Amino acid sequence: MNPLKSDEYPAIYSDYIETIVGDVMVELENQVTTFPEFIRTIPADLGTYSYAEGKWTIKEVLCHILDAERVMAYRALRFARNDMTSLASFEQDEFVANGRHNEREFESIIEEFIHLRKSNLIFFNSLNEVELQRKGMASDRLISVRAFIYIIAGHLNHHRLILQSRYLINQETN
Repeated sequence: MNPLKSDEYPAIYSDYIETIVGDVMVELENQVTTFPEFIRTIPADLGTYSYAEGKWTIKEVLCHILDAERVMAYRALRFARNDMTSLASFEQDEFVANGRHNEREFESIIEEFIHLRKSNLIFFNSLNEVELQRKGMASDRLISVRAFIYIIAGHLNHHRLILQSRYLINQETN
């Protein structure tokens, strides 16, 4: 896939997009293996741990990654199919508050991630260059289908770094 151009996405997503080095599709593929491996290094008793009051738990962060990937893939689907309806934002805190994520087991989260990501990879790989370059309005911002692919990969990288630096800093994980 060709590199992303700055006019394909709003600056608010730069931090996610800048975590991608090289081919974004290779990054997405690698995450199918590396992210579950990372999750498996987290001790089960830390699943409901939060590093500060009012912050999400580890399980909530992991499920937020899933929710955001679903939303971004849905937006990519709409624009790839040339549906130019402006799409509303989603309230991530409400998604987390209503997701019952702390009731889940890590293996369930891992299984969902693998299936979701593999499905999205099949979809993304089916798109041609015209479909990838289509743009639409999401959260009142103009964005391309290709940008959503980068955002999905970069969003995961972003939250993995947060988990490592704020949640698991004193734990023995990879």
